Amino acid sequence: MSKHAQSPSGPANLGPVVSAAHLANGAMPALSEMEFALVILGNAYQRWIARCCQAAGGDGLSAMEVQILHAVSHRERDKSLADLCMMFNIEDTHVVAYALKKLQGQGLVEPGRRGKEKTAKITAKGAALCVQYRDVREKLLVASMKSLGLDEQRMSEMAALTRVLSGQYDQASRAAASM
Repeated sequence: MSKHAQSPSGPANLGPVVSAAHLANGAMPALSEMEFALVILGNAYQRWIARCCQAAGGDGLSAMEVQILHAVSHRERDKSLADLCMMFNIEDTHVVAYALKKLQGQGLVEPGRRGKEKTAKITAKGAALCVQYRDVREKLLVASMKSLGLDEQRMSEMAALTRVLSGQYDQASRAAASM
């Protein structure tokens, strides 16, 4: 056996990569593996969003604020607080309201109205920041992702699976709240 080969009881057979072995000891260890991957991915993604925006000239914005900015810019249609909460599956409306207030304070979005409902719409300054963010993203992230040769159809399938999983977690959350 070479000095680099793993023995049958060595690190190669440690089991799935999880944050809590006691959770992986249940009926579906792969779910624990997915959950840990989501935590790691989520943290890396949140960090990336804020730093990409900063590199694009949007100083002092949190990942949530950047996501709200992009959503308000999406398809150049005004968005209500309810629209944004629904889009991101956010229960605490204060999180979105605070983000909108901060974005408005920086001149990136402006208030509007749809009937009696308050809305937010992108400003020219906000739209320019979104374009600059896209350019930084293309240069720093998309180019390196393309070099990996990942199957984009498979990535779309993984995204669809992740959305299905979010529905399962929402249902389980409702069940847990009723206990």
